[in-house]
Amino acid sequence: MEEKRLQALIEEIWPRLKRKHLYPEIPIPKIGKVHDPLDDGNEKNDGVGLEMKDKQMTINPAFLSALNGKMAEEALIEALLDHGITHYTFCPWDFQTHLTLYAEAKKVMGDKESAKQAANYFIDVIADTHCVKKRATEIPELHRNLKKGTVEEVIACLYQRIWGIDLGISPSKKGDDEVVRRLARIPYLDRSRWPESIRKFARSLKPLLILEQNEKEARGGKGESNPQGEHDLDHYSYEEIDQGLRDYAQKTMGISEFKEVVEDFSAELKEMGYGIEGGMGRGRGAPIDADVLFYMKLAENYSIPLRKIPLEEAGTLHPHSHSPWEVGSPFQDIDIWTSFGKIMPGITQIWKKKEGKGRGKIEGAPDCLIIIDSSGSMINPRKNLSYAVLGAACVTNAYLRNGSKVAVYNFSDAPMGGRDVLDYTANREEVYRALCKYFGGGTALDLEDIMPMIKGKKEPDLFIITDMKITNLETLIGFFGKIHNRITAVHIGENPYAARFEKAVEKRKNINIFTVKKKEDIPHIVLGSIREYFNPIHRGC
Repeated sequence: MEEKRLQALIEEIWPRLKRKHLYPEIPIPKIGKVHDPLDDGNEKNDGVGLEMKDKQMTINPAFLSALNGKMAEEALIEALLDHGITHYTFCPWDFQTHLTLYAEAKKVMGDKESAKQAANYFIDVIADTHCVKKRATEIPELHRNLKKGTVEEVIACLYQRIWGIDLGISPSKKGDDEVVRRLARIPYLDRSRWPESIRKFARSLKPLLILEQNEKEARGGKGESNPQGEHDLDHYSYEEIDQGLRDYAQKTMGISEFKEVVEDFSAELKEMGYGIEGGMGRGRGAPIDADVLFYMKLAENYSIPLRKIPLEEAGTLHPHSHSPWEVGSPFQDIDIWTSFGKIMPGITQIWKKKEGKGRGKIEGAPDCLIIIDSSGSMINPRKNLSYAVLGAACVTNAYLRNGSKVAVYNFSDAPMGGRDVLDYTANREEVYRALCKYFGGGTALDLEDIMPMIKGKKEPDLFIITDMKITNLETLIGFFGKIHNRITAVHIGENPYAARFEKAVEKRKNINIFTVKKKEDIPHIVLGSIREYFNPIHRGC
């Protein structure tokens, strides 16, 4: 009965709150039990007032009851919802920003738990300060009545100084006043300076956070819950996490930074059932290969239009079933009715087509064999950003999005066993794993591995990326001279091997060669010039 009364109160004030925050796309909050990470089984569970999962805010009735008599019920609910809404509309705004703030905090704090704490406090300060400065809110009254630990006391003193509102509190420990002065100089509302600001914030709070952690350990690991709710992955939908990882990979362009953050959150991601392809699909507890995920998310930021060629197929194609739409997928195949009129990964659906009866020639994309050099002269893709792997990954996406299959021949000293062969598949994860393997030895191909991957096939495209320092290069040249498949060759650096290859195949119209003088130029070739090669608007082959 009490919960129904509180729910009715929320529904009464919700239209006013939405208007105040410029109508955010958030469902109406509800009253219910919330999760307290520090809950010891006590049914009272009044430490956390607000929980937000996938945009759904839940208010804890036990928390409201605990503050009964200290603050008007409607004002308390409004303060909690103001805080929750501002997290969604201003800070952290999205998952990529959340990851960035956490990563910057960890540079100062050194470990996951302390970095998470520092980031949580920083996010709360920004959200509450933005709301106090821009909106009429009861948040100051909420902080006046909340129970405060060591760090919360300093944060409350900070609020008094930057808000200009007396919260009836003063530092109780020597030196805290100086910490407050340093914190007050940080420009919390300047989004462009958040990475720098959180580092300053974490450095100032670090001694207090360490002290608080020591006190927590002395109490047997028990601490104080955040009354305004924890900031974890539960806040975000699968699609938002997927997009955030994609944006973070693009922002960092560094595999070590990306890998460290993903591994820090791997337990949470696995618990949510997040698969390496994004969203659900691999089940809870499935391992996440951060290196493969890095190239997968980074490559999704690029799109290479693939030139189609006439293919003889049995009959015409007709819509048969649905599959999720990805960035770069053909727009003409989108089913607008099942996609609710939205173009968004995870929501938008495209038609998968099936052959009917009859015969005729239609345009389509052939399968593709990617030949990638992983010898000692190439970058190890699991230690540093490999533009060769990134380029091959982008080409992979171009073919898979057009319904084709991709095979991989990853070689170093192949005759001595330094190679990995993946047969044609539509499984993107398997392709990426094959591309990311690194042997680091000599450089030699074995045509006995490659020939079966071409013979009997419908002239698949070939894409090779190497520095051309191949010991049996003459054999490769002779092989390319006998086939009529479309071949794209990307070679790194100017050397006698590359010059010999270019001269030998210069008259072959089915072979396009792209040269880069240094490894860092590979994206300009793979994502630039090759785009022209594949795009029918420019030139054919």
